[in-house]
Amino acid sequence: MAQSQQTTRPDPTLIQRLAMKLINLAGWRVPPFPDVEKAIVVGGPHTSNWDGVIGLSGAVALGLNARFLIKHSAFRGPLGWVLRKLGGIPVDRSKAGGVVGQAVQELRQSERLILVVTPEGTRSNASQWKTGFHRIAREASVPIVVTVADYGTRELRFPLVLEATGDLESDLEQLYDCFASVTPKHPEKLSAPVRERFVSRHSN
Repeated sequence: MAQSQQTTRPDPTLIQRLAMKLINLAGWRVPPFPDVEKAIVVGGPHTSNWDGVIGLSGAVALGLNARFLIKHSAFRGPLGWVLRKLGGIPVDRSKAGGVVGQAVQELRQSERLILVVTPEGTRSNASQWKTGFHRIAREASVPIVVTVADYGTRELRFPLVLEATGDLESDLEQLYDCFASVTPKHPEKLSAPVRERFVSRHSN
């Protein structure tokens, strides 16, 4: 396990400066991204649609090549161009290797790629996490960067850079703890593993 580090990057572009200005005007802060060229970004906790807006704005402000896995059928027609511009990567679940195999291939073939996943899914109150991201990180030999939106301090943070190990449960425990350490927009909508730890922290 390694803690996140600051990185030296080129001067921000006009779009980056505008995005950061808007984030700051909204009262939020975004620190530098960890010094990695390729990574799986695990974002959360997911309790509001605003989480995605904040996360996407932060990615633009930091100039990250942030990409997202989206089912290939959504790319048909004019919408495909829009999804690609927004960072969408089409994946076909029916192909050999499935989503994990295709994601690993994308990471191996790219010099720089930040692949964003939301293990809690798109719905609130998830009973458990989807763990495909862990397999992707291990097979592609890239770190997992934990990204959390703290509505208490109004800050997007990167509290942990984790090298995935063969002990999935132990790794997940560290991620759950990171998510439970912040104040979400709607605590009652936390995923079950995170809610348990969040309640424990705040009941003491």
